[in-house]
Amino acid sequence: MDRKELGSFLKTRRAKIRPADAGLPEGTRRRVSGLRRDEVALLSGMSTDYYIELEQGRGPRPSEQMLTVMARALRLTADERDYLFRLADYAPPVSPATEQVRPRLRDLLDRLADTPALIITDLHEVLEQNALGAALLGPHNIGPWPQGSFAYQWFTDPNSRGIYPQEDHDTQSRAFATDLRAALARRGNDRATAELMNRLCAESEEFAALWKAHDVAVRHSDRKRIVHPELGVVDVYCHNMPTDDGRQRLLWFAPVPGTASGGQLEALTASAGGRRA
Repeated sequence: MDRKELGSFLKTRRAKIRPADAGLPEGTRRRVSGLRRDEVALLSGMSTDYYIELEQGRGPRPSEQMLTVMARALRLTADERDYLFRLADYAPPVSPATEQVRPRLRDLLDRLADTPALIITDLHEVLEQNALGAALLGPHNIGPWPQGSFAYQWFTDPNSRGIYPQEDHDTQSRAFATDLRAALARRGNDRATAELMNRLCAESEEFAALWKAHDVAVRHSDRKRIVHPELGVVDVYCHNMPTDDGRQRLLWFAPVPGTASGGQLEALTASAGGRRA
């Protein structure tokens, strides 16, 4: 691990990001043109002391998950992200997240401050989300591939299923499998896709059975019931805007008329604010 170069690299990348680009207020007493160290730490979910140690070439080696989060917080390009991993003595990740978030989707996400929204790949890895999206759905497990895919988590970790009522689980499982079948054709069985499918077939009998059916259906707008720890079951429409190649999509959630979800989402907005998570 090249600690000195890693620290210098983080420092230069931090200087290039404006607070507004990261969904942070500019402030009136800012001494640096880019992000402050404590702001990068906040966006990355780590302590400020630990981030300072990294920039100073000290401290323990960051995990692959931590590098992934920092790369997103600093908006690194795919080449910069691979370089960061190599500096920390890791192989660059085999993951759809090496794709840069498409500018059109990011611009729309920035405009949806009062609406729960997130950007995901067609393999169901979250790339970015706003604060309301995180408040509604909970934090996503960002990790090495394929653990970073929520579809992988759904079929391998029973705890991930608490986001939907029990009676909706079969429907969600079929939707994941049919949507991933479409992604396989779209991506041509690339390394990330092949690893995800092979792991799921080996580790989940449920997925393996659904996969053998060869059903295909791209997810568009649909209705979901989301279990929230404070608000209860929130009935929402989940709208989907894909990129032209279908590899990324913007999801946003709207209340279902005639249900309590309008008031529930207003309460969520009041408590979470509109800053990107």
